[in-house]
Amino acid sequence: MTKPTDNHPHHAAGHRIHRREFVAGAGAAVAFSVVSPQAVRGSSANSKIRFGMIGCGGRGAWITDLFLKHGGYELAGVADYFPDRADNVGDRFELAAEKRFTGLMCHERLIEQDLDAIIIQSPPLFHPEQAAAAVDAGKHVFVAKPVAVDVPGSLSIEASGKKATEKNLCFLVDYQTRADEYYIEALKRVHEGALGEFAFGESTYHAGIPWAGQIAMAKEAPDHPETKLRAWGLFRVTSGDIITEQNIHTLDVMSWIMNQPPVCAFGTGGRKVRQFGDCWDTFTVTFKYPDNVGIAFSSRQFDGYGSQPEGIRNRMFGTLGVLETAYGGDTLIRGKNFYRGGSTPTIYRQGAVNNIATFHDDIQNGRFQNPTVAESVRSNLVTILGRTAAYKGEVVYWDDVLKCDERYELDTRGLKT
Repeated sequence: MTKPTDNHPHHAAGHRIHRREFVAGAGAAVAFSVVSPQAVRGSSANSKIRFGMIGCGGRGAWITDLFLKHGGYELAGVADYFPDRADNVGDRFELAAEKRFTGLMCHERLIEQDLDAIIIQSPPLFHPEQAAAAVDAGKHVFVAKPVAVDVPGSLSIEASGKKATEKNLCFLVDYQTRADEYYIEALKRVHEGALGEFAFGESTYHAGIPWAGQIAMAKEAPDHPETKLRAWGLFRVTSGDIITEQNIHTLDVMSWIMNQPPVCAFGTGGRKVRQFGDCWDTFTVTFKYPDNVGIAFSSRQFDGYGSQPEGIRNRMFGTLGVLETAYGGDTLIRGKNFYRGGSTPTIYRQGAVNNIATFHDDIQNGRFQNPTVAESVRSNLVTILGRTAAYKGEVVYWDDVLKCDERYELDTRGLKT
């Protein structure tokens, strides 16, 4: 994980998480493309791809199993700050004790091993540093969303993706919707003009309170220095707040639909129900796009008392029709260019399976264009734009966001290296 930075100015009086203050400035928007999942085993494999897993919590253990079930991978090492988590995955998959690494610098010790690829499932704060180290060491990279918690981290991922391409390495960001056949086909048709001229859109993520296990941990040891690592989803510094860590699913689809960055955003939100951590539990943001197209985004993480619609949904209204998407539900186009699409009840697992297969196939066949990086970086920056507008309670412009150089930094005092 991240190196201790005891010399940074926040450590003298304890760490304080900053709300983002953005200076004016222009910047180039990142490119965007649709990714096609090729659910194959890898046609020219002579040997299995040896991979190391960074982050051995619930999802890390789950996705390790999916990599091994693919058949084209071999587990060569694991890394996690916590020994119990590293041992949980190591024991489950019969990994030798000397291939299990712990502490803040566990990723460096793992990357030094004889392996081909690094899978990053650690808290989002650590993704940029870990990805950069893996690429520098000549490893292929498969990383969970979100790619970062702040602007410098997002741009670091962009740079690592470009360096990976230059070094003939694969770098894949794991979004389930972008690996789903119905989303891919629907968005292809939208970009070909199926909706006509865009009018306005809606982007929502409404759900109950997550992180049940992490909440219990945080309540048990609220002042322990390891709590922000064990219960990372409850804190802005490690997760980026709910708009970046979880709401990015719907905001990524919004960004995919629009195929360009927003002009600006204005929003609000707060902590209405939460009594743990420091993340908000609701955001409401309006994103303004070119041609005066507005998209209304809202999220909540508390009881909706049975209200509908629930979940991760997007709608885009145009002069010829309407796109509707629902994570785990139906994706279709209504109107003059009707597309029936289909339902996606297994999208969470199947999306990961598809991406694991694509990663393997790209490595085996030498495809190093890494098209998931640029759009993932842009979607990450969209969440930070919305987050900043809500925190500040004022209009924030995209061009201002791109030059932000402030970072979320974890107070590492008391943590094991």
